[in-house]
Amino acid sequence: MMTSGTPLNLYNTLTRTKEPFVPLDAENVRMYVCGPTVYDFAHIGNARPVIVFDLLFRLLRHTYGANHVTYVRNITDVDDKINARAARDFPALPLNEAIRRVTEKTGQQYAADVKALGTLEPTYQPRATDFVLPRPDGKPDMVSLIERLIANGHAYAANGEVLFDVKSMPDYGQLSGRNLEDNLAGARIAVDAHKKNPADFVLWKQSSAEEPGWESPWGRGRPGWHIECSAMSAAYLGEVFDIHGGGLDLIFPHHENEIAQSRCAHGTHEMARVWMHNGFLQVEGQKMSKSLGNFVTINDLLETGTMGGHAWHGDVLRLAMLMTHYREPIDFSVKRLEEAETKLRDWQRAARGAELANDDAPDASVIAELADDLNFHRASVVLDAIAKKANRDDARASHCLAATLSFLGFSLDSLLTSDDGWEEPPHIATAIENRLAALNARDFAKADTIRNELSEQGISLMDYKDPETGERKTKWESKR
Repeated sequence: MMTSGTPLNLYNTLTRTKEPFVPLDAENVRMYVCGPTVYDFAHIGNARPVIVFDLLFRLLRHTYGANHVTYVRNITDVDDKINARAARDFPALPLNEAIRRVTEKTGQQYAADVKALGTLEPTYQPRATDFVLPRPDGKPDMVSLIERLIANGHAYAANGEVLFDVKSMPDYGQLSGRNLEDNLAGARIAVDAHKKNPADFVLWKQSSAEEPGWESPWGRGRPGWHIECSAMSAAYLGEVFDIHGGGLDLIFPHHENEIAQSRCAHGTHEMARVWMHNGFLQVEGQKMSKSLGNFVTINDLLETGTMGGHAWHGDVLRLAMLMTHYREPIDFSVKRLEEAETKLRDWQRAARGAELANDDAPDASVIAELADDLNFHRASVVLDAIAKKANRDDARASHCLAATLSFLGFSLDSLLTSDDGWEEPPHIATAIENRLAALNARDFAKADTIRNELSEQGISLMDYKDPETGERKTKWESKR
């Protein structure tokens, strides 16, 4: 049931239009978002869809009720990059054990990093490896979907692989706008001679003795990338659901091929009603690349001085991502982080002292702006206006601002210090004083011990120089 009277309008990549959102079932609004491939720490480009679709998840929960929205974000833990990382990092271990070591560590780090960005946990976070073979609970799996595609005449086995036959689907290419001829023109026919058509894509491939594999009707092997999301979305959301999200780079081939697999396996005319995609991200005006030296992980920004010479609170990263409309390209820079930090601190100052209850509602005007295809810029203009009223000692405005910031995923005190009238706990003040004394005495081991003890308590320290005296000083923030 709808709890908010504000209708939602969302841009649908499939139709290239912004249209009213009407769920298949208002009692169970269903959304799937492609998650990480856990072969390494997540980079800041990975953070954008996490934050964008967390905001949409919050808006849907507000509109339809928290118990009436199901959000699935998968984890890809079978991939050639994972295999390579496992062999590199754990050469003495059997590959399967090495892979488990890699995915457990990077998966845990991913969970910690996105939590620091203020995101809610999805309803379900399935792992691809749990959906390769038929399951005891009867939920859809990859091998069974592939068997169904073969039986329906949409896939075939050749040269140890199982491939999807793109010509078996007359309207293949609707999402990306690419026609089959465009795909065929760039294909390497000599390399893929076993395919019926050069654009056919892999559903199942052979595994060597050194690669992870599962026994299947087509021999020991592993699934192609695209089939995993078709299986996991069907397992938790059904054959047709409301919203499918991800980055712009996934439109082709990943999402295009998901649609093909799912529709042809289930005999449906659609997979998801609405397809939403966030824009690309650059770093300081350049494409992010290890070769350019500007490859930055979420953890780098949270814990190190990689950008701007100091760590940034997750709230700041969240706001910096949302300040640009989700469909537009974003230039992630130190200047943007500084702007976000200043704005968020201003909001927190205006909201300080407000005490919230669980049922406090966000501002209706902010909700109305977000309901227009997640227009956070216009929502932030409303927040500025509320903060202006709160700064005139308007208690109702301060309370409204606090409730709205909380709804948006921001804490109310993460950037506040004693300079903002925020009392510094005595134990933190003492620890900072002792650490500064240790640093001045060049006892770096003691200084590091104090920093680590505070970090375990959820306190992050940032050193800086007093601009007038040049004296070393330290400020602190609460970590999520």
